[in-house]
Amino acid sequence: MRDTPGTVTIRAVGSGRIRIGDTDWDRPVALTENAVLGEWAPTPIDELNAEHFRAVIDTRPEVVVLGTGGSSRFAPRELVFAFARRSIGLEVMDSAAAARTFNVLASEGRKVAAVLYPPDPD
Repeated sequence: MRDTPGTVTIRAVGSGRIRIGDTDWDRPVALTENAVLGEWAPTPIDELNAEHFRAVIDTRPEVVVLGTGGSSRFAPRELVFAFARRSIGLEVMDSAAAARTFNVLASEGRKVAAVLYPPDPD
């Protein structure tokens, strides 16, 4: 995938890490199409709520992609409702699929944000 100027690109999702640009992240990370927001508190997926996403929501995305690590997990029901009330899409999938989805949406010029949990190390 080609980089669009000013667009953040997720280069790899693998054993215990996520590579964004030239930086490896071994902890959950939040990003938008334009910037890496930084490390994300490693809250268990089933305990996430809208307050955890405050900094992400403040970037005013159209859609947020939540990568749940090496396997897909369901987001808490109330979290899904909180995003719907704000008219923000929430897509939840494993982190490799989330990275691909994020990259496509960002390359299309969409207002996208992501929170990605690295897969467990092999």
